[in-house]
Amino acid sequence: MSATIQSIEAILVDIPTIRPHKLSMTTMGVQTMVIVRIKDSSGLEGLGEATTIGGLAYGPESPESVKLTIDTYFRPQLIGQPSDNRNTLRVMLNRSTRGNNLAKSAIETALLDLQGKRLNCPVSDLLGGAVHSHIPVLWTLASGDTAKDIEESLSLIETGRHCDFKLKIGSRALMDDVRNVAAIKAAVGETASVRVDVNQAWDEATAARGMAELQAAGIDLVEQPTPMKDYAALVRLSQKFYLPILADEAVADASELYSLAAAGFSGAVALKIAKAGGPARALEQAAVAQAAGIGLYGGTLLEGTIGTVSALHAWSTLDTLRWGTEMFGPLLMKDDIVIKPLNFHDNGVDLPEGPGLGIDIDEDKLAFYRRKA
Repeated sequence: MSATIQSIEAILVDIPTIRPHKLSMTTMGVQTMVIVRIKDSSGLEGLGEATTIGGLAYGPESPESVKLTIDTYFRPQLIGQPSDNRNTLRVMLNRSTRGNNLAKSAIETALLDLQGKRLNCPVSDLLGGAVHSHIPVLWTLASGDTAKDIEESLSLIETGRHCDFKLKIGSRALMDDVRNVAAIKAAVGETASVRVDVNQAWDEATAARGMAELQAAGIDLVEQPTPMKDYAALVRLSQKFYLPILADEAVADASELYSLAAAGFSGAVALKIAKAGGPARALEQAAVAQAAGIGLYGGTLLEGTIGTVSALHAWSTLDTLRWGTEMFGPLLMKDDIVIKPLNFHDNGVDLPEGPGLGIDIDEDKLAFYRRKA
């Protein structure tokens, strides 16, 4: 007889970042996570996480709304249900609740962790099996100061922690951004890959000029230069330049990626378990991308360790990640709420071993950073 879900808890956790993290739409100094704990009738517990960027600055779900959705809408439906039939539970939640993919991703992650612990196998086994145990990870340079970013990138190259870098641009005048990026690329040279993330800040005309300048500067990838639903602009830009475009906010699931690919887009896609609604749904998107010849990139919403590990288990099952990943979220935070932090080295991170996600909560740290009522 399968175990049933006995309790679901959604906890808001606030952890300061190591430095202000500047994006086109906001600057972050604290990251807020929703930590989900699901316990079943056998006494096991599964962990999940939902995290977004800058409250509501990035998308329609905030940490507070995710907690409310789980507490008010998901919990009453899930209590008493068998915990091992994730497909049935997913269909049930999708029929009763539109959208809210961050909340659904946290639930799916916790159920995967729970099932992995019950079966004594890692989450990657439940997703088809890991092909890789060490996943490449880039670092985002987001101080907004050219000299600081150059110093930071050279230091990380020297220590071997990262050799690929992304810069958040779009909040300043176009040529100011271009000069900043070009200076950093010149400083790191050919030994490092430099990409940019515009976070939808440009219109098509600005993007065309910006991409021409960035292409000449030796930049490798431009992430989401134009507004998320302007598919026509993304297609035209992807066909105009050999500098590839990374579609991020434009595609949340497999059907949206199919539509973009069918319209003639070529380039890459940022897979994110949060925007897809969970690790399994993100892998559906990966399958469509691979069929369309679109490169894969493991994206993040700057999750903490729990959300990061959930994504890593999914990315580990993919044969080729053409553009690597950006699963550096835990490194951006001043502290952690897990007992054993992730091991970042050799320009990547190790996939944790052990059943489920392979991580355990530090109860004292969780209590310290838990948001007080």
